[in-house]
Amino acid sequence: MRALYSFLVHIAWFHLKLIAFFKPKINLFVDGRKNVFATLKESLVDTDNVIWMHVASLGEYEQGLPILQKLKILYPNYKFLLTFFSPSGYEVKKNTDGADIITYLPLDTITNVNKFIELVNPRMALFIKYEIWPNYLNALKNKEIPTFLVSALFSKKQVYFKWYGSFMRKSLGTFNHLFVQDENSKKLLNDFGFVNVSVSGDTRFDRVSEILSRDNDLAFMSNFKQHNFCFVIGSSWPQDEEIIVDFINKSDKKIKYAIAPHNIKEEHIKNLKNSITKKVICYSEVEHKSLEDYNVLLIDTIGLLTKIYSYANIAYVGGGFKTGLHNTLEPAVFGTPILIGPNYTSFKEAEQLVERGGIISIKTKEEFSRRINKLLENKNVLLSTGQINSQYVESNKGATSRILKHIKGVL
Repeated sequence: MRALYSFLVHIAWFHLKLIAFFKPKINLFVDGRKNVFATLKESLVDTDNVIWMHVASLGEYEQGLPILQKLKILYPNYKFLLTFFSPSGYEVKKNTDGADIITYLPLDTITNVNKFIELVNPRMALFIKYEIWPNYLNALKNKEIPTFLVSALFSKKQVYFKWYGSFMRKSLGTFNHLFVQDENSKKLLNDFGFVNVSVSGDTRFDRVSEILSRDNDLAFMSNFKQHNFCFVIGSSWPQDEEIIVDFINKSDKKIKYAIAPHNIKEEHIKNLKNSITKKVICYSEVEHKSLEDYNVLLIDTIGLLTKIYSYANIAYVGGGFKTGLHNTLEPAVFGTPILIGPNYTSFKEAEQLVERGGIISIKTKEEFSRRINKLLENKNVLLSTGQINSQYVESNKGATSRILKHIKGVL
C-alpha cells in the first residue's frame, strides 16, 4: 500500500505541474516548493534543535499558533520551523515572525521525506487537525521523533474508519499522542483500538481570546462609526453580498455598514460599490475624507477584519452560501450577534452556536431582513444573542495549556 500511495503522489505532482501553467494558485503551489530544500540548508546547521509544526492553511495556522507561541517561550534556544501545505496560508504568513523558518511542505514522496527529515532533524513534530501524511509520519516514527496530532476532529465518514482505510489508520498509529476536540472523536478512536488519545478542546478559542487583550482601535473605524449602530460584514462572497446590498439599499434605518469582501480585486470592488445606492467609500480612499458622512465603508485591503469586528453591533460572516464558512469565532469573542448563510455543517462552532441561538442562519433576502430587524428593534434580544457567543468562547478556552502540560516534558 505504501508503494501504491507513493506512486499516486508522484502522479499527482506530475499533473499539478501541468495544471500550474493555467492556474495561478496551483502555480504558487508548485513554484513555492522549488526552493524549500535550499532554504532549509541556508537556515539550519547540524547543531540546531528544531521543533517543527505543520499546518494546511490559515485556519490550521490559527489553531497551531497558540501552541507555537508558548513553546517559543518554554524553549528559547530552539529553532521553530513552520510548514504550510496550501498557498492561501503560506503566501499570507510567509513573512511573519510566527516561526524562525516558514516554508511549504514538500510533497509526501519518500525521496522528499528522507531529504526533509535529514535536513531538519526535528526534536519534535506537531501536525494540526487533519494533516495526515503517511510517508512523513512513518519516517518520524522510524527515527523515534515524538510526533503529535493537535486539535483533531474525527467522524465515521472519514477514510480511517472504513473497511478500506487500514493504510491511513496505520498512519494515525504513528503519533505519540492524539489531542482531539471532543468526546465523540475520542470514543471513535478508542473503538478502533487507539488509547493514546486526550480530549483537549480547540486551541482556536485560546487564539481568539487573546484578541480581547490587545489594542483593537482603528482611527478610521472610530471616525466612520461615531456613535452609530455598526453592521460589519466579513469575508463576503457574491451570494452573501446580493442579500446584504438589497437590505442596505432598502433600509431606512440609521446604520453604518463596513463590508470586507473575500475578493478584493479591483473589478469586484468597483462592481460592489456601484451596486450600493447609499453613500459609499473604499478604505483606499479614506485619507483626508470625512468618514462620518458615509453610510458604507468597503474594506479593499486585508489584515484589518479582526479589529474591525470590535466595532460591530451585529456581524455577518460570509461563505455560508458556498461550502466554506469563514471564521465565526473572531466576531463571537466580542459578544457580537452573528448571521451566516445556510451551509455550515462540519463547522462545529457554527453548528453549536446556531443551536444555542448566538448565530442566526438565513437563506433568503426576506429572512435576512426579518432577523436583522428583530435584533435592531429589541436591545435585550441583541444583547442576549451576543452574550451567548462571548460565553461560548470563554467556556471553551484552555486547550493550549492542556496540550502543553502533556508534551512539554518530551524535550
